[in-house]
Amino acid sequence: MMLQDTILPIGVGLCLSAACGFRAFLPLLFVGVAARAGVFPLHGSYAWLSSTPGLVILLSATLAEIAAYFVPFVDNVSDLLATPLAMAAGAVMMLTAFGDHGGPIPWALAVILGAGTSGAVQAATVKLRALSSGTTAGAGNAVVAGGELVGASTFSLIALFVPVLALILSLVLLVAVVRVLRRATRRRA
Repeated sequence: MMLQDTILPIGVGLCLSAACGFRAFLPLLFVGVAARAGVFPLHGSYAWLSSTPGLVILLSATLAEIAAYFVPFVDNVSDLLATPLAMAAGAVMMLTAFGDHGGPIPWALAVILGAGTSGAVQAATVKLRALSSGTTAGAGNAVVAGGELVGASTFSLIALFVPVLALILSLVLLVAVVRVLRRATRRRA
């Protein structure tokens, strides 16, 4: 029961949060569509994601976000808005993964793991885009944007349809983040 009620939701939430680091609105849209199709249950205050107005808003925001990232240098400006949005979306995705379970633990996980994971992925994409902008004068940014779109879609679909794989992917992602942080700490020391 702990696997179903705690461990898998953490994996699903982490995977969806990582997807938010690539694209803030796309995972929210995927969750809303999946909920509308009866694949992913949404409870309480998150049911709006699957409502018709919610889906229209999420689709519009997703299309605008995707389009902005395919325009060189507009994508760099978009990162200023996308970083806090991605972190907020990552927290929401962690909360939706827990369903109706209330209390401080899902909220703590949402703030620490959900927002933290999406923020870390977003920070990595910001650095990659800056490197691409600097080395290709923005011409390579569309490749970065395409990779982010694939990453957001893949992580979202895995989280929604293969939760056990989402858990494994989340563990691999966490190990990778810890290793990167350790290397960065050693370099500064």
